[in-house]
Amino acid sequence: MYRITNRQRSNAKKLGVEIKPSKVKGKKIDVFKNGEKVASIGARGYNDYDIYLRTKSKAYADERRRMYKSRHQKNRLRRGTAGFYADRILW
Repeated sequence: MYRITNRQRSNAKKLGVEIKPSKVKGKKIDVFKNGEKVASIGARGYNDYDIYLRTKSKAYADERRRMYKSRHQKNRLRRGTAGFYADRILW
């Protein structure tokens, strides 16, 4: 099971959503709005910002964040999509 960090909980709270470890195979987090599931985010086999902070350095994590945001530019800005929540919560 994926361990949700305090930073991720804080980011979710700012967006007005609740997050829980995902029950979907291969996903990290399920996102809920008003008690209804809206997305499953984060592939289990890939790292995210918090994992990089824990295992590498802040500079390395910041570079990986920059590359993620560049790579996902198309889908990370559409509010309410899984890409939007992944960008705002995981990165």
